[in-house]
Amino acid sequence: MRKPTIANTLFVATMLNCLTTAVAQHAAAEAAETVEIVPVKAMPFELKDVRLLDGPFKHAMDLSRESLLRYEPDKLLAKYRIEAGLEPKEKHYGGWESRSVAGFSLGHYLSACALIYAATGDEQFKERADYIVDQLAECQKADGDGYVGAPPGAKKIFEEQIAKGHITSKGFGLNGLWVPLYTQHKMMAGLRDAYRLCGNKKALQVAKGYADWLEKTFADLNEEQMQKILACEHGGINEVLADLYGDTGDKRYLALSRRLHHKKVLDPLTNGVDCLPGMHANTQIPKLVGLARRYELTGDEKDKAAAEFFWDRVANHHSYVTGGDGFNEHFGPPDKLNDRLGPNTTETCNVYNMLKLSRHLFQWDASPAVADFYERALYNHILSSQHPKDGRVIYNLTLEMGGFKRYQNPFGFTCCVGTGMENHTKYGRCIYFHDEDGLWVNLFVPSELTWKEKGVSLRQETRFPDEETTRLHFTCKKPVELALRIRWPYWVEEGMEVKVNGEPVKIEGKPSSYVEVRRKWKTGDVVEVRLPMTVRLETMPDNTNRVAIMHGPLVLAGDLGPVNDPKANSPDFVPVMVTEGRPAPEWVKAVEGKPNTFRTVGVGRPRDVDLIPFFRMHDRRYSIFWDVFTKKQWEEKQTEHKAEIKRQKKLEARTVDFVQPGEMQPERDHNMQGERTGAGRHRDRPWRHAMGGGWFSFDMKVTPERPVILRATYWGDENIQRNFDVLVDDKKIATQKLLHNEPGKFFDVEYEVPVELTRDKKKVTVKLQAHPGGMAGGLFGLRVVRTGEQE
Repeated sequence: MRKPTIANTLFVATMLNCLTTAVAQHAAAEAAETVEIVPVKAMPFELKDVRLLDGPFKHAMDLSRESLLRYEPDKLLAKYRIEAGLEPKEKHYGGWESRSVAGFSLGHYLSACALIYAATGDEQFKERADYIVDQLAECQKADGDGYVGAPPGAKKIFEEQIAKGHITSKGFGLNGLWVPLYTQHKMMAGLRDAYRLCGNKKALQVAKGYADWLEKTFADLNEEQMQKILACEHGGINEVLADLYGDTGDKRYLALSRRLHHKKVLDPLTNGVDCLPGMHANTQIPKLVGLARRYELTGDEKDKAAAEFFWDRVANHHSYVTGGDGFNEHFGPPDKLNDRLGPNTTETCNVYNMLKLSRHLFQWDASPAVADFYERALYNHILSSQHPKDGRVIYNLTLEMGGFKRYQNPFGFTCCVGTGMENHTKYGRCIYFHDEDGLWVNLFVPSELTWKEKGVSLRQETRFPDEETTRLHFTCKKPVELALRIRWPYWVEEGMEVKVNGEPVKIEGKPSSYVEVRRKWKTGDVVEVRLPMTVRLETMPDNTNRVAIMHGPLVLAGDLGPVNDPKANSPDFVPVMVTEGRPAPEWVKAVEGKPNTFRTVGVGRPRDVDLIPFFRMHDRRYSIFWDVFTKKQWEEKQTEHKAEIKRQKKLEARTVDFVQPGEMQPERDHNMQGERTGAGRHRDRPWRHAMGGGWFSFDMKVTPERPVILRATYWGDENIQRNFDVLVDDKKIATQKLLHNEPGKFFDVEYEVPVELTRDKKKVTVKLQAHPGGMAGGLFGLRVVRTGEQE
């Protein structure tokens, strides 16, 4: 914050709110306890009770802290003030915050400030949270009837159209607004966190005011109309309304949460039907977080059934080895992941929400399988998604073979910049859980736990995952009997070891369970846990010959070289492994003196590779998946490769002209023209497309004396239907539809050009014209080929 006036305002707001912090926190907890009826098995500790110690997670949190301080609250608040008829104090940010989804980033930012305040005790974040709440309250007061929001014109559209039953809704649009309830969910979540974590009573009042306005707005709508509204992405609006019921005991908010129940998705899941293939992934996950919360507050077994079934399907049938899910932001068929690798694999928002859902499920049953998944996703996606020097975060954590991590502009304010604000502030939430009888140690993260009710402090000292041992040091006000339950991870195949004060403990059980040590603990007791980490392979569910190399919980990534490597598009850039079926430890060898660093030995074709944890791979090309062969299979593959090179050479010989869409000079050379057209790159190949009924064209050479064929290259896994016409000199020669034509691959389509269109011509104009309102392309290559010659 660079204006003294703002700083002064922050100081005053902080002093006022500090007076009631403790009372508000107690009131919040007390209110929640009055309505929660489901007894949970494993209780979470408050974030303020766990402090991270030096290690990769604290480093990530420190980077996040620095990033959060660079944002200016008044710029995030600007559109809220404009919509309330108030003069903004600063110009609003750009990126998504300059569009109709404006305001969602403020909600994430408010949550992040509250979370990091709880995690660190850093008062400047409480000051920021209190200032934001004060400003939202001022906006709400200026509006006059409870509404507070930033999307331009949203209130008017809700009151004059939606409230009266005039509803037009689809995936990301509601009456011309871009996901308005999703945006409001983020604001409400921020207010909830400011109330619960910062003790800010005013935040609860603002949230109640908005919920009251929303209840009134939807009051006259019937069930069919409500379901029509819910066809548009709405985030976890059902969750924050359930939480508001938990914090107030007012059943109107629970009733409103139940009205915002998207039957098209949630009813099949309740009945054990996997309806997810083809759905936008992150649109669905928050809905189930909402159901999980409602179950805790009401005991509704249907909500529980849906949440548990969904978690199992996503974690065990739609997720990659990293714990991430989604390809081009969508779910595919269950257990079909081999052909769904690319730059836009595994959106970080998905993992953010899956970890929230996992935290709920673990509380219910203390399931070691849920804890195993949490650890997998935490190390291999969330920790991997932040740049270790500047704190930038990642939208899609690509699993493309030969790809590289693409970091977000922190002031672009995409959805994953928003969730990225929170991801690295709350690592302390799931390290430890408790019940009246004992303590669960779920994660091996250097940290210190203060369990006030028991008079116990537990300090976990470890360099894990760079060492296999963690040590738990007890400090107790007086001796206390407890059951210490230490997770035996799924990846500890050789048996874990536990010692108490140097004496071995007899262990019973198996991987993916808990080792329990029950005794009367006293100050000075030390528990040493050894977790042997081995190298192993995990295969794709639909291709046992495509593997990831793991070391303990860590996905290992192969270093393939610099991002700008000119060889990146060569067919053998990503090596294959000719292993003859041997187990991984025989050909993956540790590099002496470098923890968690390995090298393949004698199996890579055309070269062996160095391997490091995926979360440490940055600013380099990599692969985490490898195709494995026997020598015979590799010889056959090489034969196929040589045949492909021969075919390409023959194709080049037949080619009259070729243009590479999306590259400046080739497009200039071919007189590219168009309307509503754009270009980009996918799998390091440039493309061009047209949107909103637009078009683009190229002038292409032809042979006047001989018929020709147009050969167009498309991506075979477009997930939004694209219908367009192909024209030559304004004469339609074909209509093309793109929608999952060849999943995971590029493919070519040939169009015969009537000879009368090229007779006596040396050049024609080839146009791709989108159907009304639709899209044309993306086109990855366009070639004019002579007919009559065999490839």
